[in-house]
Amino acid sequence: MANNTGKTILIVDDDPHILEVLEARLSHAGYRVVKAGDGQEALDHLAVSRVDLVISDIRMPGLTGLELQASLERTAPGLPIIFLTAHGTIPDAVKAIQSGAVDYLTKPFDGLELLDKVSRTLARSVRPQAGQESGAAAPSPPALPALPDGAVMRTASPKMNELVQMARRVAARDVNVLILGESGTGKERVAQLIHALSPRRDHPLVVVDCGSTPATLLESELFGHVKGAFTHAVRDKKGLIEEAHKGTLFLDEIGNISPEMQVRLLRFLENHKIRRIGDTREISVDCRVIAATNADLAQNVARGAFREDLYYRLRVVTLSVPPLRERKEDIAPLAYDFAKTFCREERMEEIRLPEETLDFLRDYPWPGNVRELKNAVEAGIVLCQGGALRPEDFSQILRIAQAAAHTRPLAAAALSLDESEKSAIIRALERAGWVQKDAAPLLGVSRRALNYKIQKYGITIPARRKAAKS
Repeated sequence: MANNTGKTILIVDDDPHILEVLEARLSHAGYRVVKAGDGQEALDHLAVSRVDLVISDIRMPGLTGLELQASLERTAPGLPIIFLTAHGTIPDAVKAIQSGAVDYLTKPFDGLELLDKVSRTLARSVRPQAGQESGAAAPSPPALPALPDGAVMRTASPKMNELVQMARRVAARDVNVLILGESGTGKERVAQLIHALSPRRDHPLVVVDCGSTPATLLESELFGHVKGAFTHAVRDKKGLIEEAHKGTLFLDEIGNISPEMQVRLLRFLENHKIRRIGDTREISVDCRVIAATNADLAQNVARGAFREDLYYRLRVVTLSVPPLRERKEDIAPLAYDFAKTFCREERMEEIRLPEETLDFLRDYPWPGNVRELKNAVEAGIVLCQGGALRPEDFSQILRIAQAAAHTRPLAAAALSLDESEKSAIIRALERAGWVQKDAAPLLGVSRRALNYKIQKYGITIPARRKAAKS
């Protein structure tokens, strides 16, 4: 085959058979190939010749692949490296990517997958000028990206400030990210921040809720289908992965996907290609993947409920979002923001939050985290009188949630405040014979506020009582 790439690839492995296979595959694809039997031989070659890509084993006698990578960071910054790793050394490969490697392949590798990774890596690789490789000072690291409009995360918490700084650093690198945290902590907000700061910001951020999408529908939602693939498939449908082309795919509650979906997702992460249900063609998709979960994926891997290789593919970089009870400094700013936004959306006068109210909010443990705080503030505004939110405006709602917390495990204790408030309204209506003007005083709210909540929650007034509701 004619050389149609003009690219030189250095392959490094202490196994002659692996070198032979790599050389045959790459040469046949038109690349110029240079071989090295260990890390030191690779450095000796790089001292006198230029290459465009390094493919290296991780564990080798003498200079290991990770040590070779560390040396290249100093002597040839920007030179891309793909690692070959046995299944048992995948954590080493993940560590390498965290340090700057572009990707890894698990032995035994597929030849077409190898060529695909090589092609994509070379297509986006930008090397320094020759003078920089011959001893000139390496370029200084790029400055952290500025926060675009709408991407600012207001926080007074040292833990959250550290998380935001990490998100800014991660955003510039096109690696997969796994976001961990309890329900309601704001994992999707962190994903939005990473996308907004990344080079992909002008392309879509596609959100997939793996937790609420039925397993039978998730495959079609993610990968799409062609007309006639199954009953009711009346036209071709583009999947959400394809919709995220050039952008970011956010997989929320990734721990809930089925074993079959884990296999398909792993395959996509390895070769960035999908096949719609019922189709024979593969479609290349270039997107970054950010996943999130409130589950302990490491524990799920240990008990065989989640694939280890998929776990390592997803968690190239891991970010942990602290629960609200560990960042009480954020409670007051968040409460102010939620109150201001809600009042603006509902065309209401702004509500004051006295210091006694803020103290009350800081003392509450918030098992439902930021989501629970938002719901509580909005519910409190509807219930409050006199233009100020006071502790008593929250007490009835939070008392129900606290009672539930004593009868359920903490992970499940984040009782939906919407459900709690709806239940309280129904009880008051029942007690008042479903007459709204009599139920409103029982709840300590105006008839207007009660009517708004009845509509919000879709509460049905019994037919025989409708005439009396006004």
